[in-house]
Amino acid sequence: MAILVTGGAGFIGSYVVDELIGRGEEVVVIDNLSSGVNYLNRDAVFYKIDLTDKKDVENVFAAHNFEEVWHIAANPDVRVGSEKPEEIYRNNVFATYVLLEVMRKFKVDRIVFTSTSTVYGEAKVIPTPEDYPTVPISVYGASKLACEALISSYCHTFDMQAWIYRFANVIGKRSNHGVIYDFITKLRKNPKVLEILGNGEQNKSYIYITDCINAMFFGLKAKDKVNIMNIGSEDQIKVRRIAEIVCEEMGVNPEFKFTGGDRGWKGDVPVMLLSIEKLKSMGWKPEYTSEKAVRMAVRDLLTC
Repeated sequence: MAILVTGGAGFIGSYVVDELIGRGEEVVVIDNLSSGVNYLNRDAVFYKIDLTDKKDVENVFAAHNFEEVWHIAANPDVRVGSEKPEEIYRNNVFATYVLLEVMRKFKVDRIVFTSTSTVYGEAKVIPTPEDYPTVPISVYGASKLACEALISSYCHTFDMQAWIYRFANVIGKRSNHGVIYDFITKLRKNPKVLEILGNGEQNKSYIYITDCINAMFFGLKAKDKVNIMNIGSEDQIKVRRIAEIVCEEMGVNPEFKFTGGDRGWKGDVPVMLLSIEKLKSMGWKPEYTSEKAVRMAVRDLLTC
């Protein structure tokens, strides 16, 4: 029996693959490498295909006896949704539909799915629990919520079981997008001025990649038909402070130039902190605070 990981050559997916292989599992990866990175574990079987191509996906399932799917492949850039909504739809929603249909055909009944805090939109309850109403304000958040709905419906209609994880901002080595990556890239080009999208007061939760991976595997102890759990740290950090940490670690002292209003882009949620009481009640908690995670991630990205 094998485990399929979609997006297994990317940031979070590659860590999942490493953990599964470390546990002695046979792992198969589907990834189209569109993210521009490839951290594929050499011990995994790899198929470079697009999840939206149903025939190609069916061929992979026909070649292996899968017991479980970790569906991590997606376009993770929230900003893309305001520019190319069709791209977000195809890579997130349609790809998930194709995957579920192939799982149904080949009678694979377990799926682990990586969702996002953006499904909640601008929540008025902070920290935000899993049963808070989901009203996304970004196309990306809407696409992830649509994927959640598809997965839930397939679980109840076709007797599948799912673990759906709603992430805070996941950071660390191998990441190639997000605020830390952007700041480092900008400062390497011009260490005298740092453009910060928004007013710098955006206040969010950040979780280090190892904490995130530990939480995902820990959450598999939940046994409901559809298990929805938040994964994040227990505190927040402002974008201005992230910029200060990046500058400290790079040894630069640029002028901060703020652009835009109270958010970095259309669909950006300025304040986010997830309630992680569900996972904590099961015995898990994060090792690192948001600030510690940010500093570790900055050092990771500066040395890679």
